[in-house]
Amino acid sequence: MSFTIDSARSIFPDTQVSNSVPAIVQSFNQLSAEDQLALLWFAYTEMGLTITPAAMQVVNMVFAEPTLTEIKQMPARQQTQVMCDLVNHTDTPICRTYSSFGTNVKLGFWYQLSEWMKQGIVAPIPKDYKLSAQAADLLQAIRQLEGGQQLTVFQDVVVNMGYAPTGGTAKVQEPVIAPKEAAPRTRVSIKGIDNATVLSYMDNMNAFDFQAAVALFATEGALKPPFQEPIAGPEKILAYMRDECYGLKLLPEQGVSEPAVAGFTQIKVTGKVQTPWFDDKVGINLAWRFLLNPEGQIFFVGIDVLASPQELLNLGLVR
Repeated sequence: MSFTIDSARSIFPDTQVSNSVPAIVQSFNQLSAEDQLALLWFAYTEMGLTITPAAMQVVNMVFAEPTLTEIKQMPARQQTQVMCDLVNHTDTPICRTYSSFGTNVKLGFWYQLSEWMKQGIVAPIPKDYKLSAQAADLLQAIRQLEGGQQLTVFQDVVVNMGYAPTGGTAKVQEPVIAPKEAAPRTRVSIKGIDNATVLSYMDNMNAFDFQAAVALFATEGALKPPFQEPIAGPEKILAYMRDECYGLKLLPEQGVSEPAVAGFTQIKVTGKVQTPWFDDKVGINLAWRFLLNPEGQIFFVGIDVLASPQELLNLGLVR
């Protein structure tokens, strides 16, 4: 018996994946549009204390600038309507354009709106607005999450706003600019792991050399991002990496390698990933679950947001 992508998902089944993130996102999406906007405003205001100014420099906001400028120039009531339309998935030109943005641009889009709301440039949430009991409880639950899990919640929330017609909206493609100098490379070391493929994957991702990272995959290989379905095929994996992974810093710490059936090898690595949205004191606790084929290529890698930092220490106990 060999592996399929579906069966590969079950390697290291006892990995303690966070279940609070999808539960909070689901509850958020059940709120009224007004409560969603107010909660987003309150949360962004709090998170804004830890979001680094460098985040907006890393994210290429050029494609969002015309839409942001259009909103900035609208009357206050129309600004509020646009934000409600985004939450309600209304079919409008702005909602369609928003759906074409990558995740980081969407995070930057709402961050910019929140900054303008604080400055009074964009219609703010009324000072006397009172969250519903459900929204207030949800805000408290978000406050109790680790910084990395908070970011994951907001990423999942904003990515689904806007309007995407059947078949999806074509993503805008950021221009590829040749760097003036070769990207600096640092070699990672992972306690318990000396597999060249896994180490090269981490190194290439940190250098944003996504083509080299994708070249490590088998032709039929797949990558499963947190809380998403697997992405199969080199072109789709490369598109995902270019859209989602610029600015990330992978910090793997330790791992375990085990033989699997049919000559495959399964490797689990735990560590953190830092994003430009927070300073280097905040990291998302992750597990990377690799399944390598007999040729040493990546057949599957599942990336999981961990339930707690304790999982980082549990490789000797958890499989």
